[in-house]
Amino acid sequence: MTVPFEKPIAIAILAMGGQGGGVLADWIVSMAEAQGWAAQSTSVPGVAQRTGATIYYVELLRPSADGKMPVLSLMPTPGDVDIVLAAEFMEAGRSMMRGLVTPDRTTLIASTHRSYAVGEKEMPGDGTSDPQMVADASGIAARRSIVFDMQRLAEKNGSVISSAMFGALAGAAVLPFGRAAFEDAIRAGGKGVEASLRAFAAAFERAEQGAADPVQRKPTPVEAAVPEKSDHPKLDALLIRLRMAVPLGVQPITFAGLKKVVDWQDPSYGEEYLDRLAALHKLDVEAGGANRDYAFTEAAAKYLANAMTYDDVIRVADLKTRATRFDRVRKEIGAKAEQVVYTTEYMHPRMEEVAGTLPARMGRWLTANRPLYNRLDRFFSKGRHVKTGTLFWFAGLYVVSALKPMRRGMLRHEMETAHVARWLDTATGVLPTNYDLATAVLGARRLIKGYSDTHSRGLTKFDKVMSAVPLLSMRADGGQWLGRLVQAALADEAGSTLDAALQTIHSFADSAPA
Repeated sequence: MTVPFEKPIAIAILAMGGQGGGVLADWIVSMAEAQGWAAQSTSVPGVAQRTGATIYYVELLRPSADGKMPVLSLMPTPGDVDIVLAAEFMEAGRSMMRGLVTPDRTTLIASTHRSYAVGEKEMPGDGTSDPQMVADASGIAARRSIVFDMQRLAEKNGSVISSAMFGALAGAAVLPFGRAAFEDAIRAGGKGVEASLRAFAAAFERAEQGAADPVQRKPTPVEAAVPEKSDHPKLDALLIRLRMAVPLGVQPITFAGLKKVVDWQDPSYGEEYLDRLAALHKLDVEAGGANRDYAFTEAAAKYLANAMTYDDVIRVADLKTRATRFDRVRKEIGAKAEQVVYTTEYMHPRMEEVAGTLPARMGRWLTANRPLYNRLDRFFSKGRHVKTGTLFWFAGLYVVSALKPMRRGMLRHEMETAHVARWLDTATGVLPTNYDLATAVLGARRLIKGYSDTHSRGLTKFDKVMSAVPLLSMRADGGQWLGRLVQAALADEAGSTLDAALQTIHSFADSAPA
């Protein structure tokens, strides 16, 4: 008599390094084997630096009546997967694009949290993918979807996301095993059992409830309320000045800018920030800003703070030697108290950064002495692997960060201050006649960020965008067009989109009547 063929249960797990995808696959296999099933797991590694997740593939088959061992597949086949577990939301989207999720058979279990890919991070502007598209597609592509923030749930229970995903898998009731079998598999693992069981139980209940967490492309911004006082007299004085400098509606963003400026340098630098902002607000009032909710002042509060806190080698060294950074790294990798963690930074300084750290007069002399400058450039402009956990490199970076009190006398600060002055002059120059364009000029400052080559590319694009301001000053929609130029500048690293947009602007000027 012919024994009818029975298909195995096919499970695909998409997880990144550190998320416990291998542990999750092992739990499923050990659970199935403990119940007398045949089980097999394989994996296809992803690429480092968050360009792809590892795919763990598991097949389960109930024991045959004749006792023969089955031959199981090593790879998932599109259209033939019963369960997809995605440890990151965009990986759920990729599983649908690969055809692993199908409406006739696949249960999709995915965490809604995001871990941004290199392709998203490398974009000059906002390169993040839209999670709502994945959420909408999952309702069509999958037979059933269970989606909630498993990362946050796992962290809340002191565990990793694999425990929460295992709990969601159990709560989904798509495998022929009871809850006790899942929990026994966790106990058999022998590591972090109590925390894993807590996360498992919480996720099990969420999966049973079936309610999905909402997704959004960007987190909802939280405006910090301006405190009544601080624990330092100089900071208290700044808070009093802040309330006098700008209207109530602009105070939260101004407070955020003030904190950034003071952290970057000192309270005196915060006074300089408020002085400039108060002067800009006065011009805003004269230009009728009250009828526009002081949009010019609000943009100035944000982008002036960013402009005054440029990234230089002192700032980089300061951030990399802070105790809070070492604590954050340990927390992110889940290091235990008794474990030693070393971080290795890749730094590629240029001669411009070296010259910018010198006193302004000396830096100008060195920059003008091209033969000496080029010889030194060959020595400094090399990629270096800096181990900030060692005494030598930590001490070196700490000494550089200690140069902060001398920063205002350095060449880089002189150059940045002059550039900020020209930028503000451009904005205030068009403010009386074109309010929207002046506000857009302030917003264009977002193009300048980072340090080294990143800063240079942003500065080049910014200067190109500013070159269009005279051509737009007499247009009622000048602010909108400048905003389009900024978006074009952020569209690609090479700047080809910006060049095309600038040609359009110049065509307006060329066709304008004399």
